[in-house]
Amino acid sequence: MDDKWYEAEDLMEFKNWVVAGNVMEPYKYAFRIMNALFRNGYNVHGLHPLDIHEDVARNFSEIKDKVDVLNLCVNPERGIEIVKDARAHGVDKVLAQPGARSSEIEEYCRNNGMAYVEGCTLVELGKL
Repeated sequence: MDDKWYEAEDLMEFKNWVVAGNVMEPYKYAFRIMNALFRNGYNVHGLHPLDIHEDVARNFSEIKDKVDVLNLCVNPERGIEIVKDARAHGVDKVLAQPGARSSEIEEYCRNNGMAYVEGCTLVELGKL
């Protein structure tokens, strides 16, 4: 696992992302983030445990590609379970969007060798 300290802008160097949230609804930030990453040349998958669309993974077992960064756009109660699943599948970097952050998620990441960063992917993409 990765014990390096990261800022949100540093995570943009990694090209393989999972956006956890409601990625099928155009009015949701998860949708906007996933599409912005894709338009900027990133490999990106959507993930939501309750989604029924075949293009959206419900867990990390359904994602066969390498994942560098988990972008959290879900409530913290659901987010902690997604972070645990991510760790079990070798993901070691988490970017928590506003509204998805919690001390529980941050503590879990720190205690389990995962980089935890609070930031906004759309802001960081705008800097590229």
